[in-house]
Amino acid sequence: MSLSVSRFPFPVSKITLLLACLAVPALAQTPQQLDFVRQNPELVRQQLLRSGLSMEQIRARLQSAGLSPSLMDRYLQPGADTTAAVGAETLRALQVLGVARIEAEGLEFVPVDTGLVVSLAPAREAGGALQLYGLDVFRGLTTRFQPVLSGPVPPSYKVGPGDVMVLVITGDVEFVYELAVTREGFVMIPQVGQLFVNNLTMEQLNGLLRQRLGRSYSGIRTGTTRFDVTIARLRTNQVFVIGEVTQPGAYQLSSVATTLNALYAAGGLSERGNFREIQVRRNGEVVSTLDLYDYLLRGDTKNDVVLEQGDVVFVPVRGVRASIVGAVIRPAIYELKNGQTLADLIEAAGGFAPDAELKRLAVHRIVSAAERAPGPSPRSVVDVGLAVDGAGPQSGSRAMFRGVAVPPLALEDGDSVVVDLVTARERSLFVTIAGLVRKPGTYPWREGMTLRDLVTLARGPIVGADLRESELARLPADRSDGQLAETLRLPLDSSYLLERDAAGAYMGAAGVAFPPAGSAPEATLQPYDRVTIFPQPEFELQRQVHITGEVRYAGSYALTRKDERLSDLVKRAGGLLGTAYPEGARFIRSLDRAGRIDVQLSRILERPESAGDIILQPDDSIHIPEYVPTVRVEGAVNSPTSVLYQEGQGLGYYVANAGGYARNADKGRVSVRYANGSARVKSRFLIFGSSPAPGPGSIINVPSKLPGEPFNVTGFLGSLAQVLASTVAIIVIATSQNQSSP
Repeated sequence: MSLSVSRFPFPVSKITLLLACLAVPALAQTPQQLDFVRQNPELVRQQLLRSGLSMEQIRARLQSAGLSPSLMDRYLQPGADTTAAVGAETLRALQVLGVARIEAEGLEFVPVDTGLVVSLAPAREAGGALQLYGLDVFRGLTTRFQPVLSGPVPPSYKVGPGDVMVLVITGDVEFVYELAVTREGFVMIPQVGQLFVNNLTMEQLNGLLRQRLGRSYSGIRTGTTRFDVTIARLRTNQVFVIGEVTQPGAYQLSSVATTLNALYAAGGLSERGNFREIQVRRNGEVVSTLDLYDYLLRGDTKNDVVLEQGDVVFVPVRGVRASIVGAVIRPAIYELKNGQTLADLIEAAGGFAPDAELKRLAVHRIVSAAERAPGPSPRSVVDVGLAVDGAGPQSGSRAMFRGVAVPPLALEDGDSVVVDLVTARERSLFVTIAGLVRKPGTYPWREGMTLRDLVTLARGPIVGADLRESELARLPADRSDGQLAETLRLPLDSSYLLERDAAGAYMGAAGVAFPPAGSAPEATLQPYDRVTIFPQPEFELQRQVHITGEVRYAGSYALTRKDERLSDLVKRAGGLLGTAYPEGARFIRSLDRAGRIDVQLSRILERPESAGDIILQPDDSIHIPEYVPTVRVEGAVNSPTSVLYQEGQGLGYYVANAGGYARNADKGRVSVRYANGSARVKSRFLIFGSSPAPGPGSIINVPSKLPGEPFNVTGFLGSLAQVLASTVAIIVIATSQNQSSP
């Protein structure tokens, strides 16, 4: 099997992307593990390059683990021989560098990207339970938490053995010196001598150099010579990260690395680690205590001290922890310091969410062993009331969140706080409005709510609403007879209209007369009431129809009544022009996508309100074309053209004037499309046939035979037999009639 991952540009056989366990002794190597590394030197090189470690850092890490510093040089130096023997030290080096893990069943590479910190799955309880807050912060697959190695060091930086400085002297003399701090803490400056600089800050170092250089260069004192000293290469300190961390051990870190950098290098805290009291010990004494929640919750790093050679970062076992779920911004498990209360837990969780009920909350607590007895549950629930606006006793000692005060309840290890959500709409008290309002629907009920309040929430009636009365459906008090609701009629008036004109008068569509404003009494609603705003009887907005073409006033017209007919529309449009061709009128109905409807406009205009005089519907349209005295012939004819219309002439006349049928013409499927959009085709029954008669503005289409269509001999003989049989039958009938006649 092969597995391709975006970080690996080639498939890797038998590789599972797992986690690196640094400084953990490897199992006894197998021949398969050694062969894999020996056969894939390029993969090993890519893993080392992706780790983000420089060659000096790799050597330092290997040396601190008791391995040869140059063990991996052959994989990093171009042209080096990578076919050398691979042994147990090579496998252990890959594990120490965090790019591979050795298992009994094989070698497993870690998907390193650009840093040593590897990705660990967030720890969760079964069933997707809450996560320990802050645990996943250290699990990022990134180097963004490595110390900054570029740029100037701060003035408080202390020089030590291993640092390399550059001293630049300009002015009366020009010199550049590279000064390496020896193990004893000295630097040697030509023409100046040996200086002890160990443990000096950069500010103190500048003062010392000004004093000593001034003895050798008089321009330093007079200002004609200047000097500048910078750190060219930082030293590496060995620090120890122990306790409840993912990968405890010794780490080679930059001299500017802090406690947080050490924790990231060690993979972060384990689930058992104490997030609130991380100790930095130096020479057996605690010099700093870091609270990770200051960093995680507020970005405060004032206690994140710079580590020195031999420092120990110790993470003790966790303290009191409590979880919080429900309507808070960040539900999780949090660690608490001594003396912290329920309010501190809510603050760590980001406070209450907008949908928190803010009346009461529950604290689920494990009963102490002394209080447990056979039978009862080992858990209890503490009901905590929240005081609105700080009301109630001891309000000054309570923390405020979203206008409510939280009492200072002490929490115990294992407590679980549940913050209730507001009641769902379907379980709360509500009222409903339906009918002709802008926003029909369900709205929360409140004490003293009136019908006018509900109509206002629904943004008022819409055009066509009847404001004389409405219907109210209310839950019945007596359901003994199976009654589901009782209905009431509530009067309304024009003041329920929310829109007003410039003079302040209420506006509404024309229709039935509404009662004057203030004539309807206010009606108080009860929970679960349902109000219906009725439409006005027979109310309807204008219906639009359209007429175009050869009429005097073409355009859109509003129907004046429901039974208005096509002849009425033509009359309202000023009648037909002299150039109109009513036989070619094309009528289209949009309602229900009916499409084109054949109408005989000439007969309709001669006999208005007859059966053919169609009643108009919304969006009907009719086009009356101009009289066109030609017939268009196209398709499989020898000379497609337009032929002048001749009354009484048939299909053959127009085809003949177009040069006759072409050789490939299908004479049996000739069609004629008339000016009104209707069409007819040539038909034949037995020996009888009929051809459509073209009219003005018609189009004759002669289709071509399908390519490669063979002559149907069987069909031809069958048709011929039918014709002969019919002919014989006619002759026999005629003979019989002649013989029977006197």
